[in-house]
Amino acid sequence: MSTNTIGYVTSISGDSLSASVAPDVDLPTIGDMIRIQSETAIAFGLISDMEIPKPSHPPSPNDVKVMSIDLLGEKLINPDKGELPGFQRGVSRFPVLGAEVEPVQTDELAEIYARPDKPCFTVGALSQERKLPAYIMTDALLGKHFAILGTTGSGKSCSLTVILKSILDSHPCGHIILIDPHNEYSAAFKDKAESLSPESLRLPYWLLNFEESVEIFCSKEPTARNIEAGILKDAILTAKLNWGEQGEDANTLTVDTPVPYKLSDLVHRIDEMMGQLGKPEQLAPFQRLKNRLENLRGDRRYAFMFGNVALRDNMSYILSQLMRIPNDGKPVSIFDLSGVPSEVVDVMVSLLCRTMFDLAVWGHRHDPIPILVVCEEAHRYVPYDKNSGFAPTRKALEQIAKEGRKYGVSLGLITQRPSELSETILSQCNTMFSLRMSNERDQMFVQRTLPQSSSSLLKSLPSLRNQEAIVVGEGVNFPTRIRFHELSANELPESNTASFAKNWAEDRFDANHINYALKRWRTQSRES
Repeated sequence: MSTNTIGYVTSISGDSLSASVAPDVDLPTIGDMIRIQSETAIAFGLISDMEIPKPSHPPSPNDVKVMSIDLLGEKLINPDKGELPGFQRGVSRFPVLGAEVEPVQTDELAEIYARPDKPCFTVGALSQERKLPAYIMTDALLGKHFAILGTTGSGKSCSLTVILKSILDSHPCGHIILIDPHNEYSAAFKDKAESLSPESLRLPYWLLNFEESVEIFCSKEPTARNIEAGILKDAILTAKLNWGEQGEDANTLTVDTPVPYKLSDLVHRIDEMMGQLGKPEQLAPFQRLKNRLENLRGDRRYAFMFGNVALRDNMSYILSQLMRIPNDGKPVSIFDLSGVPSEVVDVMVSLLCRTMFDLAVWGHRHDPIPILVVCEEAHRYVPYDKNSGFAPTRKALEQIAKEGRKYGVSLGLITQRPSELSETILSQCNTMFSLRMSNERDQMFVQRTLPQSSSSLLKSLPSLRNQEAIVVGEGVNFPTRIRFHELSANELPESNTASFAKNWAEDRFDANHINYALKRWRTQSRES
């Protein structure tokens, strides 16, 4: 028996095995990495379970203890010709019964988690050995999408900030669109980002496709919506055909073609169709559409979409601003949704994601512009229930998830409720950063979407500390428990919870606080 032996293999089944714990040793814990050496290879695995099969009453230190181990990889000692001698995923040469189980040494951990021979960046250190950096492979992470999952307060916003900053430190000419529902990230990226809000960005109504237009212009009641949608389709197509600046070919132009059209032409066509009707009761859907158009044009909350006086085809400028082309030292485009009316937030997300995908599809196939679209609070836009949410938003994100890598469009999903997120889309994310999760349903959902070999690490999800995560998938050589880099105070996103203890310690609030909020509320101003 080696001085390092902590147990002996007692059973082997597929990619897992059981081992009895040696007497008089310091007990290992779940998640610890072990090594089992044979004549030809060293197998590595993670302890997934510990138990006393037949405890005494009361339990005794002398009771037999058993640990379950998930095998993850191996290192060949005497490789055959053509076989690589370094650490490899998977096990081709299994341990034998009775083999000694030992803890992994630091030098072996360093070899297992060594810097990959591909472009990569660091996001922190290994939780089990803080001296060893945690590497993420850039192309594998971005080329096959990623997700950050964790309960509220576990550090998702900080983790995303660390990941994006680390990527940009190594690749400063990136192009990232960050959909920010609560205006958290402008404070984190500062001069590295262009913050776009309804006050600073114009997304003209004519960029909407037909489904998105129906959502904004038509009634919510299904029967009325169907009638109004037919009227709207005819009116939009006619208005687009009347747009003469680009000389669009009527044979190729459709209701979804992103070309400008005048709202006055839209209203004029609706009036024309109303004039062809003989019964007053048939006029109601036409009048509803006209009233909706007038209300939208007069509502200052929608000025970012309907407020432009001069109509011009500035789509190229808008896309360049969104995609940061050229990036001018600001590779991140933060789209602040906090000032967008709640009833059109889903439409805006649909518009952004669909536009990025369509631009990539119609761009240079052999010379694409790689772009990362990060969707914060993703469960709001692609819920688990296919009948919930806004269908075009789901469609746009599904297209990126399923086909984006072919065209250089990457997707990053952030959510605190993975069980409420579309399983189809989450399964397309080939790298997962799983932070602390206390909800059992969320834990089970994540375990269903990840490889069985990660089960030992995932069992520790409820006990993870803030800024700790389990990383599995294509972006890492090996399933890893990591601790993210600490951010300085001026790099933190604005996602801190208000301190009740501090603010309730003295009566320091007065009418000025109410008046300040009331002024911003009435003016719909987000400026501090």
